[in-house]
Amino acid sequence: MSHPVRSVQRLDFVWDTADPFLFCVHHDDAYPEGDARMAPKPPLAGRNMGADFSGIDGWSMYHGRTVPGFPQHPHRGFETITLVRRGLVDHSDSLGATGRFGGGDAQWMTAGGGVVHSEMFPLLNEDSGNHMEMFQIWINLPAEHKLVPAHYKMLWREDIPIVEERDAQGRRARITVVAGAYGEHVPPSPPPHSWAAREASNVAVWAIKLEPGATWQLPATLAGTHRRLYAFWGGSLDVGGVELPLKHGATLDPELPVTLTAGDGGAEALLLQGRPIGEPVARYGPFVMNTTAEIRQAMVDYQRTGFGGWPWDRDDPVHPRDAGRFARHSDGTVEEKA
Repeated sequence: MSHPVRSVQRLDFVWDTADPFLFCVHHDDAYPEGDARMAPKPPLAGRNMGADFSGIDGWSMYHGRTVPGFPQHPHRGFETITLVRRGLVDHSDSLGATGRFGGGDAQWMTAGGGVVHSEMFPLLNEDSGNHMEMFQIWINLPAEHKLVPAHYKMLWREDIPIVEERDAQGRRARITVVAGAYGEHVPPSPPPHSWAAREASNVAVWAIKLEPGATWQLPATLAGTHRRLYAFWGGSLDVGGVELPLKHGATLDPELPVTLTAGDGGAEALLLQGRPIGEPVARYGPFVMNTTAEIRQAMVDYQRTGFGGWPWDRDDPVHPRDAGRFARHSDGTVEEKA
């Protein structure tokens, strides 16, 4: 009889994923107090500014030089899913769209034919720390949709299903359903040209949290689906009798259900699954196409057009400290949340 766990892999900073996903990164930064610019109060000496992935004192500036984060940079040919568990992200892009989201919100952006955007992490708290935790997931686009118009959609936390279930001993499992229905719990739809918008693609992005000692069964799904589970917080996680240590991932047999059991410290895991697109992948930095010729064309197009140009007065725009959660789309539509 086959076992639901096919293999176990150690996770590096960039997590290895399977088609249709391209990669996943878990950012977990215990930022200090912010100053008047919403930048870190402590001195930044000793960091490789502009490319600080050091984790000194438990946090990084990444490509930010004042506010942490990722100033303007281009993308083409794929999508990003940004799930912010704690902290805030200030988004701005070459389409003129902008916003602030976090604390359980997710942004789903189709880069398509090309977009330039920035993702900055403003440190709003001046008298206490600013913990920032988020996943950024890259998911591929099929060849027919590589050059569709860029688009971004907000999945606000008020609309993302969070399912709580208890095992026989009353211990809780909590499943945050970002993509892909869990039973009758259906999240907001992805952007229209996404691979995940096709029902047959069977794409799911679920964050699973288990209380200490809790058990929960991940149901079986369709044959031909790529399915991986990543343990990112807590103690060890038993996956169908196989120990999955912290910061390890398991490739699962999609056709078999598997019981997850948390250790004494509880556990959290991220599930990424989907049927593969099954097309050639050519990658160079922020561009993901099907051929090297298309990569070269992406570079030429970006140098020539800037994918619409950059309408903001700085490379790393941030919103005022007192701004709430909102999204202003390129057509002028505004969404506001508490």
